[in-house]
Amino acid sequence: MSKQRITTPPWCPFCGQKVGRATDGIERKMHEFKVGRCECGAVYSCDPTGHNIGSAIVETLVLACDNNWDLAWDLLPEDDYLTGRVEDYDELTHQVINTKNIDGRPVRGVLYFVRLHTAITEISKRVKEKKSAQASQFNAESEQIPLVMEPVRDPKRKKVKATKQDVTRYTDLGDIDALVALCFDDKKTLRLLQRLLYEPDEGKRWRIARIIGQVASRVASREPGQVAEMLHRLFEACSDSAATPWGMVETLGEVISGRPDIFGAFTRHLLNYMGDSSTQSQVVWALSKIARVRPDLIRATPFYNLFHFMDHPDPAMRGQVARLLGRINATEVATQLMALTQDMAELSIWEDAKCTQYTVSALAQEAVARIQGGEVQK
Repeated sequence: MSKQRITTPPWCPFCGQKVGRATDGIERKMHEFKVGRCECGAVYSCDPTGHNIGSAIVETLVLACDNNWDLAWDLLPEDDYLTGRVEDYDELTHQVINTKNIDGRPVRGVLYFVRLHTAITEISKRVKEKKSAQASQFNAESEQIPLVMEPVRDPKRKKVKATKQDVTRYTDLGDIDALVALCFDDKKTLRLLQRLLYEPDEGKRWRIARIIGQVASRVASREPGQVAEMLHRLFEACSDSAATPWGMVETLGEVISGRPDIFGAFTRHLLNYMGDSSTQSQVVWALSKIARVRPDLIRATPFYNLFHFMDHPDPAMRGQVARLLGRINATEVATQLMALTQDMAELSIWEDAKCTQYTVSALAQEAVARIQGGEVQK
């Protein structure tokens, strides 16, 4: 005799209340699960396949700690937080299915819950408030980006299909409006834009990276999901040892710096490519680009691993690291930066798709002036 199917709305294992459907977080991340919060203070994530419970546990715990990874790793289960799970969850219907299948479709989803003890919740809140105050201090003198919300597109409009020829033509013309409109009509547009980065001309690559950043910034105001998917593809391309990541790291810097409020969590993953000499300079450039608008995002990473690059034999690395450390107000290395003010080696830096000549000395003087709160020496 077949088992009778019974469906029930998902509930919180701590308080018994019904919980809403998990949704994408406002801030996108490298490893993403849909998340939600219960009125009792518990947070939960949804793993629709039931095969990624370990990652779901980590993300839920970090979310409960207000995205403070250091605090999350210091906590102990039972002593500092409680966990619970609801199995046989179907994400499509938002129901728990006792038969584990619907019309032959398997149901294996899991909702994973974490609730911090009251004392830990208060600690997390205080740490968050302190970090927010520090971030405001660091960001006070940084360049402010006006956030513009794209107008809602008419759902009855005739959508245009993106083609390689159209995307290439709009990019050559620098027509950002046309590219943004095409992204909303056809999500394939960003993928076609990414392919244009395979360009042997360095100047064109920098220009394309900037255009992608501008387009992504506007598209993210309405549809951050497709931009987050592009970021995942870019990181995967950078990690492919069999391919050359032409323009990929630079594009990551442009996109993250364009909307750090949404994609700032991707910043720390850029440091993964500092171990490869072929991408070190691009990573430092991308970090510096982000530091221009959100220095706190860089200071939230293990940026001290960059200190030894001030002695790098390549002047491009010395100069760009000096500029980066100045933008994040790295008082820890003020003395070392002062030593670089005597370094007259020249380097080129691309900024806003234009190549500008600097000396290591000039960049070091600017960094020291920022740290000391003075004016840049001429």
